[in-house]
Parts: sequence; structure tokens; C-alpha cells
Amino acid sequence: VQLVESGGGLVQAGESLRLSCTASGFTFDDYAIGWFRQAPGKEREGVSCTSSAVGSTYYLHSVKGRFTISSDAAKNTVYLQINSLKPEDTAVYYCAADRKWFSCYCSNYGCYSSYGYWGQGTQVTVSS
Repeated sequence: VQLVESGGGLVQAGESLRLSCTASGFTFDDYAIGWFRQAPGKEREGVSCTSSAVGSTYYLHSVKGRFTISSDAAKNTVYLQINSLKPEDTAVYYCAADRKWFSCYCSNYGCYSSYGYWGQGTQVTVSS
């Protein structure tokens, strides 16, 4: 099982980025796939997830309306579209996969984060 993120970079506030997470070694349709981020000095937090098996999608409350998760089964790739980027979005963004479809879940308190497989991360830096 391997997850490879790409698409990060240095952007200005207000711009957009699309992050990609390409999976190999498994069919991600059978897994929960989550996007997480970790800013310097802060704990890792989940921002979105999707579980194709049950058609569920969740977002961290604070990113709703700006982040959109999508997937392309033919490419075994999950995307995270981030619009209207803010300096506080600066972080390393990770994707993760878990065999349990119900691992994809977010509440008002945050997103479930005990995933079994993780990518290496991609840096997103937003300048003001």
C-alpha cells in the first residue's frame, strides 16, 4: 500500500490549489481516504474524508465551503481542491487510507484520524 501526495506549493492568499493523492497497491474505492494537515507547532488535524463504499464525505467545520474532496477511480486518485487560501492554511498536507469505511467521519469536534496508511505529505505555504 502506497500513497503519494502532490500539488502543494507556495501561493498567495486568495489563490487556489488542487492536491492529489494517488494510491497504489490497493483499490481506494474499498477504503476510507482522508486528508489531514499539520501546521508548525500544532497537532495534526483531519480536514476532509471520503468513503466511496458508502458514498460519504465529511469536512472539518472550519474549511467547509473552501475545501472540496473528489476522486477519480480510473486513476486511483483522490483530490483536495482548496480555494480562497489563507495564511492559516499553511501546513504539510497528508492523505491517509484505512480499510474501515467508517473511519471517514467528522463531527463538530474534528475528524477521526486513526488511519492505517499514510503518505509522505506535501507542503502548502500561503503568503499574505
